[in-house]
Amino acid sequence: MMEYRPSFRRKCAGWSLIAISPLGGLLPILPGVVFFALGLFILRHQYFWAHRGLAWADSRWPQTVAKVEVMETRMILRADSTMQRLRGGYRRIFRR
Repeated sequence: MMEYRPSFRRKCAGWSLIAISPLGGLLPILPGVVFFALGLFILRHQYFWAHRGLAWADSRWPQTVAKVEVMETRMILRADSTMQRLRGGYRRIFRR
């Protein structure tokens, strides 16, 4: 079962990575497949076709996809804690 979590920022990031991926086919320094895979990973909760594509990758490389999902969870938690610290710092500055 797919869980939809619409987010404008995630859509922009995912589509940007997918748009960059053809450059990776032309330029030797950019890995186009990696950009496309990351774009799919980001868009997996936005679109059904991306979810289906990632399900294929998960059946082929289950340990890799699981590691990336754990890394994503840690990054989200770290970003949330950083935002809380920044908001607290701004509140102290503007209370004076």
